[in-house]
Amino acid sequence: MSKIIWSVIDEAPALATYSLLPIVNAFTKAAGVEVVTSDISLAGRVLAAMGLAEDELSKLGEVVLQEDGNIIKLPNISASVGQLKDCIAELQDQGYDIPNYPENPANADEKAIQAKYSTCLGSAVNPVLREGNSDRRAAVAVKKFAQKNPHRLKPFAENSKAYVAHMEGNGDFYGNEKSVTMDKAQKVTIALNGNTLATIDALDKEVLDGTYMSVSKLKTFIAKTIEDAKKNGVLWSIHLKATMMKISDPIMFGHAFTVFFAPVFEKYASTFAELNVNPNQGMSDLEKKIAGHAKEAEIKAAFQAVVESDNPEIAMIDSDKGTTNFNASNDVIIDASMPVVVREGGKQWNRKGDAVECVAVIPDSTYGMFHAEMVADCVKNGQYDVTTMGSMANVGLMAQKAEEYGSHPTTFELAEAGKVTVTAEDGTELMAFDCEAGDIWRMSRAKDVPIKDWVRLAVERGQMEKVPVIFWLDENRAHDAEMIKKVNTYLKDLNTDGLDIQIMDITVATRFTNARVREGKNTIAVTGNVLRDHLTDMYPILELGTSAKMLSIVPLLAGGGLYETGAGGSAPKHVDQFLAEGHLRWDSLGEFLALAESLRFLGNKHSDAKLAALTAGLAIANDSYLDNSKEPSRKCGEPDNKASHFFVAQYWAKALAEGDNAELAARFAPVAKALTENEDKIIGELLASEGSPKDIGGYYHPDLAKVTEAMRPSATLNAIIDAI
Repeated sequence: MSKIIWSVIDEAPALATYSLLPIVNAFTKAAGVEVVTSDISLAGRVLAAMGLAEDELSKLGEVVLQEDGNIIKLPNISASVGQLKDCIAELQDQGYDIPNYPENPANADEKAIQAKYSTCLGSAVNPVLREGNSDRRAAVAVKKFAQKNPHRLKPFAENSKAYVAHMEGNGDFYGNEKSVTMDKAQKVTIALNGNTLATIDALDKEVLDGTYMSVSKLKTFIAKTIEDAKKNGVLWSIHLKATMMKISDPIMFGHAFTVFFAPVFEKYASTFAELNVNPNQGMSDLEKKIAGHAKEAEIKAAFQAVVESDNPEIAMIDSDKGTTNFNASNDVIIDASMPVVVREGGKQWNRKGDAVECVAVIPDSTYGMFHAEMVADCVKNGQYDVTTMGSMANVGLMAQKAEEYGSHPTTFELAEAGKVTVTAEDGTELMAFDCEAGDIWRMSRAKDVPIKDWVRLAVERGQMEKVPVIFWLDENRAHDAEMIKKVNTYLKDLNTDGLDIQIMDITVATRFTNARVREGKNTIAVTGNVLRDHLTDMYPILELGTSAKMLSIVPLLAGGGLYETGAGGSAPKHVDQFLAEGHLRWDSLGEFLALAESLRFLGNKHSDAKLAALTAGLAIANDSYLDNSKEPSRKCGEPDNKASHFFVAQYWAKALAEGDNAELAARFAPVAKALTENEDKIIGELLASEGSPKDIGGYYHPDLAKVTEAMRPSATLNAIIDAI
């Protein structure tokens, strides 16, 4: 029997799995395919780190190196320190004997505990599983549906004041970057003033980058954006990715927090030091630290005084709860938050819940330039038209941890001023940087084999799509200059006849792509890993309403496939609604599409007629799901995620019953009949379960029996599915 591995993850898509997976397995087993689970949730990773569970992530890391590896990966939490602590507390309450996370380890034992837990922070999963490059695009049926049923994009005002601010010059990661391509395999040492920070095993032809963020210039930049926001009369917000860039971005967030509330942090410096307040973790953590302190009320009043001063308004995460952009570093994730700014007409929400024009502050210009151009384009040309806009497909370099900024052990907050050197084993000094104490220094890497595969995949997509293929590479950026040399070399080995392949810097590439989008034309963007994250949320959210509806395929270098199901940025709000009223608005279309691609991979590999018929049936079901608008409603009392799973099962069974494979037709004809005849009863049972709070036994580590009961409330549907 063939096998597909389905990842057990977190939050809304994890809840949906309890309803969807029994249906999936009932259908796939009919064609000799078993779908098994692997727990790579945050709770699962925590328990594994403490030796209380199998290390499923490491096992999957072996699967992606196998030629028949086949994994459906749902979005998991890239945990911040705050989320990690909450998860640990929940597991402790459930009886697991695990220690607290030591934020400030005082001895060797606590340092060892922190090291174990640190493996669970940030983008811990993706670097392990992404042993291939990314192929992300909108399925034709999904694109057509979005154009026929357009979601709403808010207009930009005629004289919109919205804009993006990013650093310029030599202060940020872009401006300070140096890059080198290795001419042989050897050890490379990163040192500060001669003291080793890290040693890596560099490969022949590997691209190594070193760079740093000047914290003094960062603070100056943040202060200027605050002053400019006051002058321009716009809301102020900062956009970072503290989840994936788990070292650099929380630090930048902390500096922004302290600059905005400088009077408070200066006045109460000794109190905050006494309480181990870490501004990198935001206001929510600070409030926990000062709770019960003699100066608690005084400190809160001081923060409120800054808010009520002549400073610009701060963007709100939740206006009703009074939660600001500074609540926690992981609350605002740039590749999810910036598409919302564009979608809302250059606006974010203030304390009153009003949408007002904003400045989006993105310190690092490496990708800040993309968002600046996206907003400027809409300010100049107006909002996009969902009914006519073209598509952006993306081929992203991410195999073997390529460009995983901040998710690796080569990012440092420098303890002292001095010179950072990168030295080869043979004594050659590859790079050197003069830095100040507190600067954020990092190295990123891109191995040659993934780069070559990335170029091949880009050409392959261009041949299939017959649209321009644009490499987003800037000759004025050190890393990109090295990449351009490789791209030009490897293109010579490929058949590019008739293809329009160009290399453009970020701003020019954005303008080129957007002009085509407005003309209804499609373009393939070929980017590094970080830009891939930003583009494959921005354009799909504008085009389709959500990036979760994108096909996200990772053809693994070893020959297998990793099928990702879309972003989970809004998943926490979905869970909140489900716990309050039993309604889950998560759309599993990403899972449906990923499953179809996974089955197609198996069918092609084994030339199996039954499997081909099963896949064709699911493709028909997915089209029917879209054509009949069976996506979950946002409102309690209307069909939700569970109902959408029912309809896909009904359409899938009907397609198989009417299909060419006699064995499957015979098996699923009675299933289709039962699902059709009992539709009203099943929907009634599903809706009857809504409207009341749900106890699932835990947010990060739910109770299996409780969550299964909550997500499979229709006895009629369960009986039909379980009998297949």
